[in-house]
Amino acid sequence: MAEQDLYKLLGVARDADADAIKKAYRALALKYHPDRNPGDKKAEESFKGVNHANEVLSDPKKRKLYDDFGEIGLREGFNPEAYRQWQSAGGGGGHHSGAGFEDIFGGSGGGNVDFSELFGQYFQGGRAGAGSPFGGGRGRAVRGRDLESEVTIDLPLAVRGGEVTLNVRGESVRVRIPAGAKEGTRLRIAGKGMPAQGGQPGDLVLAVKVDAHPWFWIEEDDLHVRLPVSTVEAWRGTKVTIPTPQGEVTLRVPPHTSHGAKLRLRGKGIPGSARREASDLMVHIELAALPESTATEEAIKLLETVQATASRDDLRF
Repeated sequence: MAEQDLYKLLGVARDADADAIKKAYRALALKYHPDRNPGDKKAEESFKGVNHANEVLSDPKKRKLYDDFGEIGLREGFNPEAYRQWQSAGGGGGHHSGAGFEDIFGGSGGGNVDFSELFGQYFQGGRAGAGSPFGGGRGRAVRGRDLESEVTIDLPLAVRGGEVTLNVRGESVRVRIPAGAKEGTRLRIAGKGMPAQGGQPGDLVLAVKVDAHPWFWIEEDDLHVRLPVSTVEAWRGTKVTIPTPQGEVTLRVPPHTSHGAKLRLRGKGIPGSARREASDLMVHIELAALPESTATEEAIKLLETVQATASRDDLRF
């Protein structure tokens, strides 16, 4: 039995855009709707056909499979690459010919063909062999689909790396977070995706989201931190103890440092690994700079009385 052309069923051209397909579907669905055609079996079948055509042609992935392979490409477990190999080896003709199984195998010797056996071969995998495009049985196994999700971590874990435990379809899965993971980093966990009939399961693909930190952030490959410094400290210079992923270090802030100055601590950013060296920690100085013309001893003494307003007590990593 020849398959229907879904484009003709909707009355649209093969290059019709999404809006044209939607408009045609709505008009035909209204025309053949069972409420408008009670007891009309022909209208009921037309309504089902129109819905099927819309389901396929309004979905870009399904439409591509249909355009390339016809209705056979929409079957569960269909393997496009294996099907192309099967065709190139003489296994089948073009899908636009409208030929069904009866037409393909109905010629010479057609009276002796067991169609249940043919369907068993090509759709159940019983004797399909390595070149079967439909998988299952002893044929070519079909890999399960990848499962995509997100994992949200705090910045210290993103910097240092470590492990998190996730619940995936009722199973506890441990995921390793590499040091230096950034917003948008994608992690692939093999075999933890969707299962497959007779084939390997797909992978779990996680997009990393990193919670904002009040002081630190990652930019390119370096770790950055905002460091509040009082005007007096910036003018006279000072030594400040700041936290890093490797532990606390002492930073020398030179005299006459201005607001927005950047100081670099080499190797104190994201920890290194066997493949790369540790990155740097970039320190961004934040203060209300004291103009040099007003920096008298009297002014400095007054500012010392309010130095506590630039407290660093809550600076933590």
